[in-house]
Amino acid sequence: MNYPSKVLERAVEEMSNLPGIGKRTALRLVLHMLNRPKSQTTALSEALSHLVNDVKYCQHCHTISDDDVCDICNNPLRDETIICVVEDVRDVMAIENTGQFKGQYHVLGGKISPMEGVGPGQLNIQTLVDRVQNENVKEIIFALSSTMEGDTTVFYLYRQLKNVAIVFSTIARGLGVGDELEYADEATLVRSIQHRIPYSENKF
Repeated sequence: MNYPSKVLERAVEEMSNLPGIGKRTALRLVLHMLNRPKSQTTALSEALSHLVNDVKYCQHCHTISDDDVCDICNNPLRDETIICVVEDVRDVMAIENTGQFKGQYHVLGGKISPMEGVGPGQLNIQTLVDRVQNENVKEIIFALSSTMEGDTTVFYLYRQLKNVAIVFSTIARGLGVGDELEYADEATLVRSIQHRIPYSENKF
């Protein structure tokens, strides 16, 4: 594709690096932003700049936060004895949107996937082990996607924590095998958490 401007070409190249956006869509978006009032495009640019430079991750649960510790972990009304383990912040948002879960979270930052070069050491696993050992945790809910990588990650976590005297459970399979949590409707997600089932090694 020939561009009349190197500045335009660079903007299209950067936009097309986003997931699900090809060169034609990127060009359409860039031209749309170029035709909008400068204040609107500048506001978007500033928001992205703040996202890159100012976003923090909760030191306790690893979700995205404006402060060192997120509002959920700081909320005294949340049940600190129950930790829901999820893959990323999108899963926290999905569960929070149901308004039904009153415990806390632990964001792993992904799932074990040898094919993608992701091992246990690249995930927030040790901090979960530390929380279980040092805090008054009574139950761990594994709320990971029902994929081979999700199940492998749950199995690994269970092996790391099984000697601790706590309850392990996994969300009920109201979610189809292979489904991602973030795409589940709220009613299904609520039922999956409310009707969670005990997790044990022999279920793997």
